[in-house]
Amino acid sequence: MMMRFGGTEGERTEVQAPAMYTVAILGAGKIGRMVAYFLGRSGDYTLRIGDVSGEEATTLAGRVGAAATGHEVDFDQPATLEPVLAGADAVISCCPFDCNPFIAEQAVKYDLHYLDLTEDIETTRKVLAFEEQSNKALIPQCGLAPGFITITAMHLIKRMEEVESLKMRVGALPRFPSNMLKYNLTWSTEGLINEYANPCEAIRDGKHVMVEPLQGFEELVVDGVRYEAFNTSGGLGSLTQTMDGKVSNLNYKSIRYPGHNKFMRLLMNELRMNRHQDTLKEIFERALPQTFQDQVVIYVSAIGKWQGDFVEHTYARTVLHQEIYGENWSAIQITTASGICGVLDLLLEGKLPQKGFVRQEDVDYEAFANNRFGKYYA
Repeated sequence: MMMRFGGTEGERTEVQAPAMYTVAILGAGKIGRMVAYFLGRSGDYTLRIGDVSGEEATTLAGRVGAAATGHEVDFDQPATLEPVLAGADAVISCCPFDCNPFIAEQAVKYDLHYLDLTEDIETTRKVLAFEEQSNKALIPQCGLAPGFITITAMHLIKRMEEVESLKMRVGALPRFPSNMLKYNLTWSTEGLINEYANPCEAIRDGKHVMVEPLQGFEELVVDGVRYEAFNTSGGLGSLTQTMDGKVSNLNYKSIRYPGHNKFMRLLMNELRMNRHQDTLKEIFERALPQTFQDQVVIYVSAIGKWQGDFVEHTYARTVLHQEIYGENWSAIQITTASGICGVLDLLLEGKLPQKGFVRQEDVDYEAFANNRFGKYYA
């Protein structure tokens, strides 16, 4: 049984914890399902699962176990959220990113900790607009990138006296690509297109800059496999603000198989699909099959001064889809869900601030890596 801590950061007092925590999960899609399995099967959480499809929410609750209930919710009718949120300890949003400001507002209303998975910069700004009204923690961007990759980056530079550059690269890829894009749908189509369409934050020569998506092309090798990488939006989360004045160069790029960038630049720029994102979503979901046989490729490189020497610290790993609880789960489901579940555990154990905006930079790598959910990255 976990212990609950009260008080503000730096003056936490230990109090007796209840037998279980009650967590609301909004969204019963790909990631919501994995989050529900992780938390529901852990034995420490009672779950209330809400989805626009009450049938899907109820079915998922039944598969997770007796300590879960399913509910139909309608964001146009906020009263439908009351059975899901009232009296809970925290709410996790696994909904499309544009739903998150509304969910954050409801978290404040019901006095809950709030966690989400968004990579969208503007959405995060809207969520953080509720910080002064909230008595609990607001923790956006808890997944893979931003999320785990941010935690890892801070770990690599932890003992550096000076940071020259910080490169962060992530790719969610099919293991067996069979089309010219060399890509299958493994997560949110809206999120994918959003990354390809929006300007990207970076630090270049010590200055905060905005760079174009799909640009900054490079090649890299991870575990003996050759990939390409290029600018995409949102992967840095709040890191450009945290590292302002502390690093000369900082950037995030998505990893893909060679050839993908060329076709995406054709679609987004020359055919102007960046102006017709709903149409592109329809095309992708009609033409690109989903796959649960995927891999997540993670590469983080920090270059700087360590003990007086000029060194490079690197984290590189390929996470494969695998069987958990007797079912096959995709690598993007596992890595994203383990990210947010690990942060939730640390929050409720009192290892993170209990109020206000909590950045992924605030999460200790060692604590996360030793967590029962964080272990899936180890």
